[in-house]
Amino acid sequence: MKKTYIIAEAGVNHNGSLDLAVKMVDSAVAAGADAIKFQTFKADKMISATAPKAEYQHGKSHPHETQLEMVRKLELDETSHQTLLSYCKPLGIDFISSPFDLGSIDFLERLGLSIIKIPSGEITNLPYLKKIGKLNRYLLLSTGMADLGEIEDALDLLTDSGTCRDKITILHCTTGYPTPFEDVNLRAIKTIQSAFPGIAVGYSDHTPGILTAMAAVAMGAGVIEKHFTLDRNLPGPDHQASLEPDELAALVTGIRNIEIALGTGIKKPSPTDLANLPIVRKSLVAACTIAKGETFTEDNMTAKRPGTGISPMRWDEMIGRSAKKNYKKDDLLEA
Repeated sequence: MKKTYIIAEAGVNHNGSLDLAVKMVDSAVAAGADAIKFQTFKADKMISATAPKAEYQHGKSHPHETQLEMVRKLELDETSHQTLLSYCKPLGIDFISSPFDLGSIDFLERLGLSIIKIPSGEITNLPYLKKIGKLNRYLLLSTGMADLGEIEDALDLLTDSGTCRDKITILHCTTGYPTPFEDVNLRAIKTIQSAFPGIAVGYSDHTPGILTAMAAVAMGAGVIEKHFTLDRNLPGPDHQASLEPDELAALVTGIRNIEIALGTGIKKPSPTDLANLPIVRKSLVAACTIAKGETFTEDNMTAKRPGTGISPMRWDEMIGRSAKKNYKKDDLLEA
């Protein structure tokens, strides 16, 4: 049995506020998440002045605001990153971030992060992949919008740059916020596992609710990432597609229960089965009064509960034998 690594994706749902980010750490800890993930970027280094907003961002920000103007307000400065990292350590939750520009990769390296996530939009960014691959850190490679060929190209760049394959986890992902269920394609988890044997596979979920993420665990995802917020009614582009704290806690509980339920894969009676077996299974019993020396036949034998006597699987073996004692109706037969 393997424990799923659960990442509470804070993203930019702190709205640029360190105080709100700290409260999100507390919420992720309370929910039982293994890690909390933020985003590290300089808006002017990642977005051009003419870049349009994504469809899901319309209506969740000022209508005349550009993507660049919207994202500028969501930055966390370097001091805030250092504060959050220090805050997470004694609480036992991992601090992870996604860098969105080359300078942010350098900064996260200086922070000493052991796990860094490559966001979906960077999977075709050659200089970015080469730079982050040189770090030889544990990398989460998100694959929204990508096909298998693009994933393979990204893996080759990362490994050629110095990152070992066993330090990379590929995250199946669909980038809609929220993602329609018909676009999820959870079976792609198995496809990725087959295409890249030996590399861990997880799932970054943007669907409403918690069921899809839990289903991904049953499909073999070893890492689950899910956006969360303290309040879906807060202003900002990602809040409405995120879980609230009680939902995040329910997701963690559900995943932990699924891990237990998945079991070993060996088909044998469970302890619960063994307790019920003598009650639910049947034994051979007398269908009527049988005198000592009388022959057992299909007419004077039957199968009834409990299952503490001779198994009905021995029916043919018992036919034609002589009774060694007298039996009343429903007495357990003896061989």
